[in-house]
Amino acid sequence: MSGLKKQSARKRNAATAIIPPVQPLQVLPPPRSKPVHKVSARTPAHVPPPSIRRSDTGAVPSPAISNRNEVDPATWNNSSVDLFSGLSVDAVAPLPLRRHPKGCSILTGDSLTLLKELEPSTINTCITSPPYWGLRDYGIQGQIGAEPRVDDYISSLVEVFREVRRVLRDDGTLWLNIGDSYTSGGRTWRQTDKKNAAREMNYRAPTPDGLKPKDLIGVPWRLAFALQADGWYLRSEMIWHKPNGLPESVKDRPSRNHEYVFLLSKNERYFYNYEDTREPAVNGSVKAMRSVWSINTEPLREAHFAAFPRQLVARCISAGCPADGLVLDPFLGAGTVGLVAQQLSRRFVGIELNAEYVEIAKKRLNW
Repeated sequence: MSGLKKQSARKRNAATAIIPPVQPLQVLPPPRSKPVHKVSARTPAHVPPPSIRRSDTGAVPSPAISNRNEVDPATWNNSSVDLFSGLSVDAVAPLPLRRHPKGCSILTGDSLTLLKELEPSTINTCITSPPYWGLRDYGIQGQIGAEPRVDDYISSLVEVFREVRRVLRDDGTLWLNIGDSYTSGGRTWRQTDKKNAAREMNYRAPTPDGLKPKDLIGVPWRLAFALQADGWYLRSEMIWHKPNGLPESVKDRPSRNHEYVFLLSKNERYFYNYEDTREPAVNGSVKAMRSVWSINTEPLREAHFAAFPRQLVARCISAGCPADGLVLDPFLGAGTVGLVAQQLSRRFVGIELNAEYVEIAKKRLNW
């Protein structure tokens, strides 16, 4: 019996010797894959349009614009990582573009008028922040945002974005940033603000019908529902949380530090780059982009207003525009959308009414 026990023990030891130890599993992030291009059956594959202006003839946009400022999309949605860590907040890093690049343009004039000159179905995505109602005086006669009635302001924007929808490709999207405001309470002017000269206004819109003094007007959702009724697909709303937002001089309500960003689409199926918009998760993997974006505001030394944050624009471009796609901003302002589009190898068309802002944009773009 003892011999059999020894023989069994030797067999067990031999079996144990040939089984390698179990290695701990290593969790790797999922591989990057090509974005899913959601299109309707009517939508052809992406082909750069030969022309965007109806008056143009034979102008073929250049291939993707690459430059040293292109960044890794994997860092876009990590709030602890500065997307443009190589750039100062109030200045633009020099771009290797010394002249007007092909496929990129800035048009000076009224948005509605100039949009009608663009060819239909040529734009991949529109990213913009129109003038807010009754909050800024941009010094231009007939400017959007200075309408006496909020319904007139909404109607003006619906008309502009109807033209935007016309020039979008069938798989195109609109990323719309808009802020809210309060009724004036019967005041007819606004005093100067040392931190923002544009807030000094010699007019104040009257309290809208159906509202009371000190009411929050709800402009973002009024506009979103009006666009939805006009034919847009209202797909999502994002909260832009401003960690460095300035406090308001009020003592009877919370101080606001957020704005809205709406995602709208031309059709039910559209381009959305899910892979490149995923965010880091706590367990080291990745997760789908969330609807609350904590992004600091960015002061702009060349102008007296807060510019579009570059990280916010980068998220929208990443999600809504393929490589070498065409981005539109019908309210270009200081040119942030164009700046980020070039840095991320996209072409862009910007429209701006104020000639002074156009010069600021060109300076930032190093044109």
